[in-house]
Amino acid sequence: TANARRLLGMTSVYSMWVNKMVQSREEAKSLKDLLSYSKKKQEKDPLMDYLLNLRERMSRAKELLTDDNLTSFFFITLPEALPIAVITRFIGWFSEFNIPVGGVIVNMLIDKNSVKKDTPDFVKNRVAMQDEHMETIWKEFDGQVRAILPLFETEVRGVEMLDRTASLLFAM
Repeated sequence: TANARRLLGMTSVYSMWVNKMVQSREEAKSLKDLLSYSKKKQEKDPLMDYLLNLRERMSRAKELLTDDNLTSFFFITLPEALPIAVITRFIGWFSEFNIPVGGVIVNMLIDKNSVKKDTPDFVKNRVAMQDEHMETIWKEFDGQVRAILPLFETEVRGVEMLDRTASLLFAM
């Protein structure tokens, strides 16, 4: 995740470097042509071909990442302080790079209806903590919450659990 930020930040530097390399290769070719005694056809420059191809791929990747008709990133958070802070930061970073954010998915929310009088205090405290953090989520990500997934009784493994998760993901 932090690596993704660095990679996004480095694309402009990398792009400038590629453009400078292309310019240098063009200048070198021009000088070579000017100083050459022979009039034979110039050979293909494999490095120039590579640089031009790389520049085109980088440009295409940027187009794809910033086209909200083709791309959208969804951030998954837990109703806890640290994950909320992390995705808040990432959503800001993505906005800086004009990468569309499709929304936020809240995962592992404890069902309040499952909390009974004899439920351990730890669970009751977790529910209260999650309630507070859900208020933050609704406030910080107003209109961006796309789904809320409960804390399942088991890990999401197998087709049955995937179906269950998918039905909740697309219920909102």
